[in-house]
Amino acid sequence: MTCHSVKNERIRQKSGVKRILLMGNPNVGKSVFFSRLTGVRVIASNYPGTTVSYMRGFMKLGEEEAEVIDVPGTYTLEPTSEAEEIALKMLNTGDIVINVVDATNLERNLNLTLQLLETGTPMIVALNMWDDVGHRGIHIDLKRLEELLSVPVIPTVAITGQGIKELVEHIPYATSPELAPSEHDERWLAIGNIIDQVQQVTHRHHTWLERLEDTSVKPLTGGFIALAVLVGAFLVVRFIGEGLIGYVLDPIFENLWTPVILGLSSLLGGTGFLHSILIGSIAGGEVNYVEAFGLLTTGLYVPFAMVLPYIASFYLILGLLEDIGYLPRLAILMDTIMHRLGLHGYAIIPTLLGLGCNVPAVLATRILESRRERFIAATLISIAVPCAALQAMIFGLVGERGGQYVAMVYGTLFIVWIILGLILNRFVKGFSPELLIEIPPYRLPLWQTVLQKLWMRVRWFLREAIPIILAAVLVINILYTLGVFNAIANFTAPVVTGLLGLPKEAVVALVIGFLRKDVAVGMLAPLALTSEQLVIGCVVLAMFFPCIATFVVLLRELGVAGLLKAAGIMIAVALLVGGLLNLIL
Repeated sequence: MTCHSVKNERIRQKSGVKRILLMGNPNVGKSVFFSRLTGVRVIASNYPGTTVSYMRGFMKLGEEEAEVIDVPGTYTLEPTSEAEEIALKMLNTGDIVINVVDATNLERNLNLTLQLLETGTPMIVALNMWDDVGHRGIHIDLKRLEELLSVPVIPTVAITGQGIKELVEHIPYATSPELAPSEHDERWLAIGNIIDQVQQVTHRHHTWLERLEDTSVKPLTGGFIALAVLVGAFLVVRFIGEGLIGYVLDPIFENLWTPVILGLSSLLGGTGFLHSILIGSIAGGEVNYVEAFGLLTTGLYVPFAMVLPYIASFYLILGLLEDIGYLPRLAILMDTIMHRLGLHGYAIIPTLLGLGCNVPAVLATRILESRRERFIAATLISIAVPCAALQAMIFGLVGERGGQYVAMVYGTLFIVWIILGLILNRFVKGFSPELLIEIPPYRLPLWQTVLQKLWMRVRWFLREAIPIILAAVLVINILYTLGVFNAIANFTAPVVTGLLGLPKEAVVALVIGFLRKDVAVGMLAPLALTSEQLVIGCVVLAMFFPCIATFVVLLRELGVAGLLKAAGIMIAVALLVGGLLNLIL
């Protein structure tokens, strides 16, 4: 075994490692390492007093259980952002550090490695993306690198699992070299000396993936590629979603579940309070799953047959784009535009997540450095980025009237996203830092990893969304029975009918939109609206209060004051745009 001193023997004899920290630059594969080490035993947490999140899980290390922490990515232990400050604080809580290093960008990554060594924390270096080293004509002398760093260095390929077993076996032998802290310039001189001794780069022809990497970040060609990727992703999501609904889920409900519902309806006498709660309304011996509003009809059909197919297909495509390495390039292309909105290019990531679900999208705004950016991004997502569940209902209801009406809905939301972003950038105080992002190489995705992420995200949706949808349907039925909605409709009729041009019954949908927007849009179906009214109703619902799950997350992320500001903006913009659409259409 190389580079192991007497100190290694003492470490090996320790009773056990309590906490292992995964540390490294952003986009070096720490999250994949974390999944490999912990499996699905994952807990997402916020560092006390901050909105910076980290992942915590557990793994078996010999006969003991060790805690594994995926520390926020950082370039330095001389923090320049909140995430880097948290990384520095968490370093003091760990027993061992696994420093994940991008082997294809060794010089850049060694800055953090040397700083970690200077802290004296027992450490092991995982030289990740080892498969790409040879492809790029890079030759690294592992034995010499171990000697210079005085810690074990293990080559790994996290996405395939290569080297993970050897890494785990070396954890008890992690070394704690005694290096004196050095100045910034001295450290970079030391890095240059290390690179001269361990790395050689030979000339070779670019691969087709590398040529594609260059093309996809250039403004002109990259813009066309981005447009093609986004349009293609949109069409694939819709194709998969509609295919699952039309050929799998609708037949299951019609052929297998409808007879059960009709039998239960007959058993309950076809009417009454319990029938209304469980079954809802049935006309002519047929079940209209969108309009029935029973727990066993609409309560099950909406999440499983209308929403889940689009959620699953969206997260499948998102997972592929993540693992291929395209999203950081999209962030670079969008940086100039996003700066106009008070953000930087990486804000496109939570924006895209919002097309799946607004809850993880708002949570993902934590990657943005300033409070100003997080407020702007979260507000724009809540107002102008419809989630997959809402989109499913828009396609289902508005799409029947013609593609031009769907285009009106999306066109309006896009214009609002741009204009409102410009306004918020002008009036919200604070700063928006420049985009500093590491661009990973393009890689062919591993289907096992993609499907694992898909399952985790779908499982989250099923666990979080279905109880809310069932609760919304239950609340709707009870409030209908008590006559509450009629009272609200009469009170707000001047605004709903006069300003928005909708029938007063549409106020029920506006109120229910706070619980679940997709359910609320479904409530517009039985109102016999014109195509223009349906467009107005969908736009106002999309921009009005977010669903209750997003509302709770906004409260946690923005605080009470931030939430009240965002809510005021939502109400004002929704009524203003709805009124303008009523005048125009």
